[in-house]
Amino acid sequence: MKKVILAGVIAGLFTAVISQPAMADLVLSGTRVIYPAAKKDVTIQMTNKGKRPLLAQSWIDAGDPSARPESVDVPFYLTPPVSRIDPEKGQTLRLVYNQPKLPKDRESIYWLNVLEIPSKGKTTGKEADNNTLQLAFRTRIKIFFRPENLKPLPSEAAGKVVWHKSADNKVTADNPTPYYISYSNIDLVSGSRKLDLGDTMLAPFSKADLTAKQSITGAGWQVKYAAINDYGGADQGETALK
Repeated sequence: MKKVILAGVIAGLFTAVISQPAMADLVLSGTRVIYPAAKKDVTIQMTNKGKRPLLAQSWIDAGDPSARPESVDVPFYLTPPVSRIDPEKGQTLRLVYNQPKLPKDRESIYWLNVLEIPSKGKTTGKEADNNTLQLAFRTRIKIFFRPENLKPLPSEAAGKVVWHKSADNKVTADNPTPYYISYSNIDLVSGSRKLDLGDTMLAPFSKADLTAKQSITGAGWQVKYAAINDYGGADQGETALK
């Protein structure tokens, strides 16, 4: 899940206390959305944890985070696109798949965007004459559209990936499964040596090259990883580097 802070200088708005770490008040019910193809719709809960009302603008994109909501072409309806949420209250987003044209042999990926727009505060006197800073938080999470009868099970996918040393300091990850596999971290370990390969996401039936900062010398290397599951948790795994 990624959060982007959009800042604008707007006259007459409530003064943001920017000396403290900025925190979003709007919280989603998960860090990813799994949409089983057999379901009519799926829902995502939004909750305002703050003390002020806010507006939430929601849209879906196909992979371009800079795409404007009115310009995207995606096979989903999302309602409501704009909603007001009072403090300690919630709003349910309903996501509906509307055209059966996606591949049936693998997952497809889209992104849900929710822009949190704080309400304007009332200002008087000198405050009303000053330019003040309003922060809007954008949350962007993945939507995985999952066809029926895919094999293996989603929980088994990360264990099916084959890891090869492909160059002096490079590793190739081969994903033979129909799932997107997201890794929060990947390490190469051999004895006391540990090389960080960072994080990545493997597309279905694809290969990806990862680069270590040092040469991968010697034998006995193991790939240790944390793969993100359907619930947003990290499943630890280990396999041999071939």
